[in-house]
Amino acid sequence: MGVKQNTAIICLSPYSGGMELDAIKLSKKLSKFTSITLIAKKGAFIESKKDEFVGFNGIKLETISFKSSFSVNIILNARKIIKKYNIKNVIFFGASELKSLYFSFLGLDVNLIVRHGTTKSTPKKDFFHKLIYSNVNYHVAICKHLEQNVRYIIPFGKQTKSKLIYSSFEFSEPKHIKQDKLTLLHIGRIAHGKGQVDAIKACEILVQNNIDFVFYIVGGFDDGCENEFMNFYNSCNYKEKIKLVGFTNDIKSYLQKADIFLFPSYGEGLSNAFLEAISNNLVCISYNNTSFPELKDLGLYFKMANDKNVDDLKKVLFEVAKNLETEKQKTSKNYLLAKELFA
Repeated sequence: MGVKQNTAIICLSPYSGGMELDAIKLSKKLSKFTSITLIAKKGAFIESKKDEFVGFNGIKLETISFKSSFSVNIILNARKIIKKYNIKNVIFFGASELKSLYFSFLGLDVNLIVRHGTTKSTPKKDFFHKLIYSNVNYHVAICKHLEQNVRYIIPFGKQTKSKLIYSSFEFSEPKHIKQDKLTLLHIGRIAHGKGQVDAIKACEILVQNNIDFVFYIVGGFDDGCENEFMNFYNSCNYKEKIKLVGFTNDIKSYLQKADIFLFPSYGEGLSNAFLEAISNNLVCISYNNTSFPELKDLGLYFKMANDKNVDDLKKVLFEVAKNLETEKQKTSKNYLLAKELFA
């Protein structure tokens, strides 16, 4: 196909999580080497962050307004943008909008790369999905777990290849600001399966054993999750210890004052928040699922509870709280190792 130059990064998600931030970060990284156009949903999170990246190394932002993932607006406008900037590489973050983008790219000389950062559950190997994935050149997964998941879920075309490329991060030197009580932290969108509910339930063991603590939950609500979560939160008899921070740009200050990163997610790909916490040498606790065993195999130190088992999560949390200084010493190597692994 020849040398590819101008590149579009497409992320049409309306949400404000790790995938959307990754699209912005990758745009900034690749803009050092080629011309980058970031294509996003009009009025959504990525557009709201445009002051952080538009113009950086010449990055351009184009937005598309649409109401559903299969949209004439996506088909026509994405095609128009590709032609306008003579795009030769497309890196797509997402899944559902690919059914529209397939038609956007018909007949165009585009090297299509689909980047996978989240675990998918339902195989998509019917005739329609075989068609819309048939023009994908590369599936890029950001961990081994996701590479295996992609091969199980996604149909491959005759020329499609799979690559494992760990995400790259810029980690700050760890700094801890000691607090007057045990400080716990969770970072992530409040959504089904992200772990906030299980994490709050696990804290019951601290209350029962008279261990004073504060638990900061950082992140906004996914659509449709707020009422259910708030009903649970308001029924918690120690809710005064659980601080709902909401979305914030000041993640660093919470990482610096936290002792424990409590992250019992049900289905991560490779969590940015978890890697940030582990690189800050926090004592991290997860469930034993998805990419977490892989991180263990890479040599990073953290604790895992049995998958989706709140009782076991309580036991692990209590053991960590009782032996906090010893656990902190064991995490001291994580920063340098993470810096090497995710350079």
